[in-house]
Amino acid sequence: MDRIIEKKRWSKKRIWTIMGVAILVLLVGGSFYLGTGKSKLNVNTDRLTISEVKKGPFREFIPVNGIVLPLTTIYLDVAEGGHVEEKFAEDGAVLKKGDPILRLSNTDLELSLANQETSVFNLLTQMQISRNAAQQNTIMKLNQGTDVDNGFREAQRVYTLNKKLYDQQAISLQEYKQSENNYTYYQQKKKLTEQILKQDSATTQQEMNQARESYKRTEQALKIMRRKVEDLVVRAPIDGQLTSLDAEIGQNKNKGERIGQIDVTSGFKVRVDIDEHYISRIYSGLKGEFSFAGKAYSLTIQKVYSQVKNGKFQVDMVFEGEAPKDIRRGQSLQIRLALSDETQAVLLAKGGFYQQSGGNWVFKVNDDGSKAYRVDVQLGRQNPEYYEVLQGLRPGDRVITSAYDMYENTQELVLKSEK
Repeated sequence: MDRIIEKKRWSKKRIWTIMGVAILVLLVGGSFYLGTGKSKLNVNTDRLTISEVKKGPFREFIPVNGIVLPLTTIYLDVAEGGHVEEKFAEDGAVLKKGDPILRLSNTDLELSLANQETSVFNLLTQMQISRNAAQQNTIMKLNQGTDVDNGFREAQRVYTLNKKLYDQQAISLQEYKQSENNYTYYQQKKKLTEQILKQDSATTQQEMNQARESYKRTEQALKIMRRKVEDLVVRAPIDGQLTSLDAEIGQNKNKGERIGQIDVTSGFKVRVDIDEHYISRIYSGLKGEFSFAGKAYSLTIQKVYSQVKNGKFQVDMVFEGEAPKDIRRGQSLQIRLALSDETQAVLLAKGGFYQQSGGNWVFKVNDDGSKAYRVDVQLGRQNPEYYEVLQGLRPGDRVITSAYDMYENTQELVLKSEK
């Protein structure tokens, strides 16, 4: 007869299964507990940077790099093309205004000058011939006028005398009429001669004026041509230092081609590259500062170039007061460019914490320095040294500002020292 064997309720296998499930539940629960930021973490304070929140002057500024340039630069362009025949100065030479730099040759231009000079000489000769001819013609007409005037006076005398004699019946009517007609003839001829002389004088004067204007225009053209030939010698337009001279003997330079520049050495400016992100906040009058040889110097934006290239735009800054004595063209400067006026604000030192928190929360240290709790904050403007605190912290609070790489999901830090 078969016997029923009672099954044990707590076998070893079942016990181990229950223990495994319990451990798994504990692991999942622990993971959930840590994932919800409820965990605590022991941290060595020697590896932390703790900064105190304070209230003080705040100015928003950005670090930018600038290059020292001459205050004024004059570019040298070839006014008239030609071959480089001679160089009088080399790159880097210090020149005075009017000093020759190089000489070009241009056969066509020199030939045109010779032709223009010949034209002026021929026109001057023709004017002299015309003036002499006009003078001779005037003299001839004046002589004719003198003869007519003399004949008129003689005819007037005879006519007056004959009229008296005819009234006294001492001469015949025929003789009287003959003297009267002769007097009338010379009277008309005298009027005509005076009119001709007057008209001839006006015509001569007009012709002379036209000749003078023609000569004046031709002479002006000659002066322009001479200046063109003189421009074959390139001269320094101002006092300064010759830089970037690009010309060698034998080279052909076209009209308008740039061959170099002259920098005025009496002052400097700084050309600064700025990220296009700030283009709407940059304007003339903003100030910056930099250190040189242990001394602080101030700069002011004078001109803004709105063209953006490779994600940057440029501004020109000038020195407030004297520039550093040892500063040189092409030198690089690190400038702190202010984007706002100085104001009072609650300040938090910058640090690696921002990379993990995004400025939305920080670890605030309690009064006795034993723990740090996660608190929400709101940060505003910034400069390379500080963040402006808008909410969540007060002056005197202490904050961990080093990186939060290991405790981004931690709610509370227990601070301990190895000492």
